Amino acid sequence: MKALQITGWKQPPELREVPVPEPGPGQVVVRIGGAGACHSDLHLLHDFDEGMMPFALPFTLGHENAGWVHALGAGVTGVEVGQPVAVYGAWGCGLCGRCRRGMENYCDDAASLPAMGGGLGANGGMAEYLLVPSPRLLVPLGDLEPVDAAPLTDAGLTPYHAIARSRHLLVPGTTAVVIGAGGGLGHLATQILAATTPAEVVAVDSSPGGLELAASVGASHAVIAGDDAAAEMAEITRGRGAELVLDFVGVDATLSLAAASARTLGHVTLVGIGGGTHPFSFFSQPYEVSFATTYWGSITELMELLALAEAGHVAAHIERVPLDDAADAYERLAAGEIHGRAVIVP
Repeated sequence: MKALQITGWKQPPELREVPVPEPGPGQVVVRIGGAGACHSDLHLLHDFDEGMMPFALPFTLGHENAGWVHALGAGVTGVEVGQPVAVYGAWGCGLCGRCRRGMENYCDDAASLPAMGGGLGANGGMAEYLLVPSPRLLVPLGDLEPVDAAPLTDAGLTPYHAIARSRHLLVPGTTAVVIGAGGGLGHLATQILAATTPAEVVAVDSSPGGLELAASVGASHAVIAGDDAAAEMAEITRGRGAELVLDFVGVDATLSLAAASARTLGHVTLVGIGGGTHPFSFFSQPYEVSFATTYWGSITELMELLALAEAGHVAAHIERVPLDDAADAYERLAAGEIHGRAVIVP
């Protein structure tokens, strides 16, 4: 079968012929319906040197995956061949307390594992078939199409978790800001905020096209990123600031804007891994503003998000890309030419 693989650090991915996986005891093979092309894959391809990650090369890219159960290993129960499923992307040890609570994204033993998930050290879903180590990592899809569900497993789940941890702040009359609102995660964050909170949503993006997408999916205000953004945000919030600021970019400028836009007692959550930093001191942000990072979400949160999507409240804006053109999709993603999510379809 064809698979898009990372074969060397700081090298373009290669489309290669690899064997179709066979499930061992307790394992499941999924026939891929869609695999999202995530911006974090660009860091794998462009930023890491040998030894920085515990991953053995080569491996197949693609950590946002959904499809149909294709084959079951010995002893597997609870899923059936042909059943549509989403694949939970954070693969922990499955045994520690956090994993037992469905929070494999925060596995206590993650540092000792050879991979973080399919597409992140282990073979991912940018291929015709994906080997999943356990049926515990599968979520039934019901009527949701796998190609539509695939980006929700990360581009949707990550903002869903980031919003859930701050949802108690978002009562009527409050404001939430989404920085990078036109991207894969940002446009879904906008929808999740609109669907699950009464907060007014302010979209920030450097691209007019990105702001148009955010406005079409629920943003009340659109602010172009730049020198005037903080003043515009102050005007929108009547000088109070936002209860929640989500930064899906993560460079110095966006972190500075996030801190300047937060309200006293508010939350600033950094999701984007742009490599930026923000100086922290007593007066570097309004009083009692909390800064946090997040990583993915729990499998129970993925179930909740998929239920929202099946009910029609959340939908990824996707561009379907054939597997043969997957490498080109990453080039366009790096150039900022993709709004929403590119989904690779074998």
